[in-house]
Amino acid sequence: MSASETSTPMNVNENEEQGLLDAINDRYGGVIVEVTQPMDSALFASVLSASMAQWRQQGKRGVWIKLPIQHVNLVEAAVKEGLWYHHAEPNYMMLVHWLPQGAHTLPANASHRVGIGAFVMNKNREVLVVQENIGRLRGTGVWKFPTGVVNEGEDLCAAAVREVKEETAIDTKFVQVLAFRQSHKVFFEKSDIFFLCLLEPLSFEIQKQESEIEAAKWMPIEEYAAQPFVQKYELLKCSVDICLAKKDGNYSGFSPVLTSSAFSNEKSYMYFNIHDLNKQ
Repeated sequence: MSASETSTPMNVNENEEQGLLDAINDRYGGVIVEVTQPMDSALFASVLSASMAQWRQQGKRGVWIKLPIQHVNLVEAAVKEGLWYHHAEPNYMMLVHWLPQGAHTLPANASHRVGIGAFVMNKNREVLVVQENIGRLRGTGVWKFPTGVVNEGEDLCAAAVREVKEETAIDTKFVQVLAFRQSHKVFFEKSDIFFLCLLEPLSFEIQKQESEIEAAKWMPIEEYAAQPFVQKYELLKCSVDICLAKKDGNYSGFSPVLTSSAFSNEKSYMYFNIHDLNKQ
């Protein structure tokens, strides 16, 4: 299990007196250390070794050590003590170690990247499409739905609206998740989950994003579907079929509903088929 932010502090003064690292207990029997002060690497190695010995004696399990980027000089000492890389962010690296004998049960780093594709159709049955000026489709002449990656801490529905706005300047209202696809070893060996989303246009005048988009326009759905690139791949053909079935009233997607949970004080979105549920 992962380390928890709601953890129990150890006796800081006692740790300082004994030459040990300050740590907090996580809720899964491990400890979390955040190095906040500059330290000589040799001194850190000595203090870390003593701390590991005490944690092992206390029956601790996982050890999590957060090293801010300004303390990169301590990485080698930590690795020599048996810690390994867990993940890194722009301003820190997290290293971990498993003290008990046997295979560890520490959670892996984030395993998936989450992306969205936006199906936006106006009353003339024209879909909002773009041509990219970066990436693998640059210069191919392929028209595609606006797509993008969900940011950390961003709701899926908000990401879809944002991506359409950024790429085309079109304002939209999120309606439903129509389908999703999972694939593997896509981005630095990580898996990928892609959500096909239905959005309702609230404006219609396009202004393309200069940095990433070569062109953007409203295109008849039949013209979009007839593209050789779309016809070549089952994923794209299936996406068109789903979108058209939804527009013709023959398909129900998943709508976002704010829900409470035992795991957070904040409400979060659950996506489900409201249409069929209300028939019960």
